[in-house]
Amino acid sequence: MKRTLMGSKAKARKGSGFLKRMSSKAGQRVIKARRTKGRYRLSVA
Repeated sequence: MKRTLMGSKAKARKGSGFLKRMSSKAGQRVIKARRTKGRYRLSVA
């Protein structure tokens, strides 16, 4: 039986990669918030 979530790295990057985030004002706010919080990963690697 397959698991419920089987993530695809390519799909993840397409929707929530660094460049995608930086392309919108809201996304830039997300990156800024994660930087402020000190996240090790700012976006999907």
